[in-house]
Amino acid sequence: MQLKKLASFLVVLAGLATASVSAFAAEPENTMVITLKNGDVTIALRPDLAPKHVAQIKELVREGAYNDVAFHRVINGFMAQTGDVKFGNMKKGFSPEAVGTGGSDLPDLPAEFSQSEHFKRGTLGMARSQDPNSANSQFFIMFAPAPNLDGQYTIVGSVVSGMELVDKIKKGDEADNGTVSEPDRMIKVRIAADK
Repeated sequence: MQLKKLASFLVVLAGLATASVSAFAAEPENTMVITLKNGDVTIALRPDLAPKHVAQIKELVREGAYNDVAFHRVINGFMAQTGDVKFGNMKKGFSPEAVGTGGSDLPDLPAEFSQSEHFKRGTLGMARSQDPNSANSQFFIMFAPAPNLDGQYTIVGSVVSGMELVDKIKKGDEADNGTVSEPDRMIKVRIAADK
């Protein structure tokens, strides 16, 4: 009898945990929508994990900085990287030689590494250089788990719908660290709260 009560209690707890994640994902102010060539990808941003990074992403989204920015580095089975607003805009100033080396005019951010969350399929993480405090505008979406990134890169959100569209992003040359020739792009990026 005690085991049945315990099992029922655990089921209720699991339901509450799922509901809280869904409620978080549904909050329009922290929901980013990326329009790709095949449709929309919805991402739940995580200001609870990385408030400075999320604030900077939202500022760039609201400036329109991510619109038309290329997925310049895409490695099959690993991740798709985008967000170089300086050299990655496919309609103005795209530089195949420099894309991936730029950021934005906003300052670089101090690391907000999480010990409680893990890089898994659909996780959105911030790209950076060797300096842990160098993330700026570039981010990546995971195709598969990568435990080696845990605690080394800032997690800023996760895909809640449209992952099948992320899977269709044009892949890069594995021999050239995932560099993509004639890359796919983020057509438009918006925060769901902004109508």
